[in-house]
Amino acid sequence: MSNTIIASNFNFPNQKSVYKGKVREVYNINDEELVMIATDRLSAFDVVMPKGIPYKGQILNQIATSMMKATEDLVPNWLTATPDPNVAVGHLCTPFKVEMVIRGYLSGHAAREYKAGKRLLCGVEMPEGMKENDKFPEPIITPATKAEMGDHDEDISREDILKKGIVSEEDYLILEDYTRKLFQRGTEIAASRGLILVDTKYEFGKTKDEKIVLIDEIHTPDSSRYFYAEGYQDRQDNNEAQKQLSKEFVRQWLIANNFQGLEGQTVPEMSDEYIETVSERYIELYENIMGEPFVKADVSDIQKRIEENVLEYLKG
Repeated sequence: MSNTIIASNFNFPNQKSVYKGKVREVYNINDEELVMIATDRLSAFDVVMPKGIPYKGQILNQIATSMMKATEDLVPNWLTATPDPNVAVGHLCTPFKVEMVIRGYLSGHAAREYKAGKRLLCGVEMPEGMKENDKFPEPIITPATKAEMGDHDEDISREDILKKGIVSEEDYLILEDYTRKLFQRGTEIAASRGLILVDTKYEFGKTKDEKIVLIDEIHTPDSSRYFYAEGYQDRQDNNEAQKQLSKEFVRQWLIANNFQGLEGQTVPEMSDEYIETVSERYIELYENIMGEPFVKADVSDIQKRIEENVLEYLKG
């Protein structure tokens, strides 16, 4: 299908290497800058689904780059240019091997752990007497080790990160500070659009001159969970499910079809009709999170469009 991009195999001038993550493909140009392509791949339970979702890469890239610009006064980031709807270009960075997950509410993975009787998540205590989707007294940081493609991210405590030397204490304090600042700003942006930023994750790296910067995605429906603010409290009081804006709907569909990424399980078949509904949901997510209409890029030949735009940019 030429109207989705599942994988890329470009060979740009001065290209040194390419890294393929679950959703993004990152081209190293001359050990100086990175060209990051957001594909239309869909990942859930750390498994990449066999079919792409039309416009998903564009949606993720445009939300992430816009949110980076909206937070650059608080936290420096890697971004320098966006030459194509699916492409972000920025400084070459060495990523930290942890994802900084921050949760304002007892939802998703935290709620599943809580339901299983756990009150400690990544070394952080969760109060007794909470129910799913309740707000935490204060947002909690629950880091995860960054998995290679196909592996599961794993919860890890601050103590273990420092003990294992994954991140130095000096750097980790900066990561925590940046995480709280970004979450606060994200919460304010969401509130201005009638949304609640429930939880999210941030990734950081170091530039060549040892500066810590925000990298990858920020406040997208793949990295974050949102609720509609209107009716939130009524739904909690009545023990009703919250109206969500995240890819949780995909996870729930997979669970209902007996798939949670566990050994021996096979990914259920996604019909073209279902793929279309997922694409429509992502567009709805974009419009709510960004507070503006989504403008579809030309997808008659995405590979050609991306290659031409990146080459034009690299020419200078």
